Amino acid sequence: MGEPRVCDIGEREVIRRIRRRLPAPPDWLRTPIGDDAAVVRPPRNRDEVITTDAMVEGIHFDRSYVSPAAIGAKALAVNLSDLAAMGAEPRLALLSLILPADTTVNDLDSLVDGMLEMAGRHGVTLAGGNVSRSPGPLVVDVTAIGSVKARDVLLRRGARPGDAIYVSGAVGAARAGLLSLRGAQGTAGQAPGDGLEELRARFLVPEPRVRLGLLLARNRVASACMDLSDGLADAVRGVTAAGRVGAIIEAEALPIPAAARRVFEAAALDTIDAALEGGEDYELLFTVPRRRRRALAAVLARVPGVACAHIGHVTAARRIVLRREGVERALPAGYSHFTG
Repeated sequence: MGEPRVCDIGEREVIRRIRRRLPAPPDWLRTPIGDDAAVVRPPRNRDEVITTDAMVEGIHFDRSYVSPAAIGAKALAVNLSDLAAMGAEPRLALLSLILPADTTVNDLDSLVDGMLEMAGRHGVTLAGGNVSRSPGPLVVDVTAIGSVKARDVLLRRGARPGDAIYVSGAVGAARAGLLSLRGAQGTAGQAPGDGLEELRARFLVPEPRVRLGLLLARNRVASACMDLSDGLADAVRGVTAAGRVGAIIEAEALPIPAAARRVFEAAALDTIDAALEGGEDYELLFTVPRRRRRALAAVLARVPGVACAHIGHVTAARRIVLRREGVERALPAGYSHFTG
């Protein structure tokens, strides 16, 4: 007899298994899981920031090389990245699980454990959600709520000509990690010591830049901010469109890991374009006025281990330019779910 599946134990037991894994709720969560909705006491003198993101099997992950724990952790991480881009402090999350009937109980437990581990690292309370049966793919849908002072919230639309453009961490790492996991041509023979494990980790369980976003907001360092869910090129376009400005991006300044460069070269991809177009890095792209650059240095000193690269500047001309070895051309497009 095989492992027990969710169809063997039923919906009520699925919910009970999730509830048993939750830590004690904070005082501001006024109703425990079990009512029709959560009752939450709002934080005083702060605005609430609400985001939602779904991960769909076959689109966002492949269970042949992504563990249930990684699926759960990433489903929350991508929402926390949105909160980070708004300068919001994470507070609670709602989870909807759309489960194929043959999902094993062990996989269910691992998925929830992965999500709760990520939640614990960032002070997030799982406040409720929904469970339903799927006739096809596994879907993990999360709504996350954070809070921020009204005067501190980060938006996409604040960039002005002359602002410097920065990006946190590394770009292209997640795309290179995915290529490696899929066994793209030329990557299979590379040893883990070549940096592939770090690239794979960046794709499997990204680390949302929550503390960086909070500090950029609280210290009013960034004039605009956006996270890199659909690639650096997409984020540059998002920030410039919202601010009705343009940008020049310096190709040589892009923080592309050496291991990612090797993966892209082995897969016969242009290194710069592959890094710009690849999604799921979940870093922060932000702009900084000249007068706030010293304050940025103070912020970065408080976020050890997270480097930020100065990759270009905002222009009044509404063109988005990639400058590479002195030659200018249009910035490539980012990832889109409904093209290509």
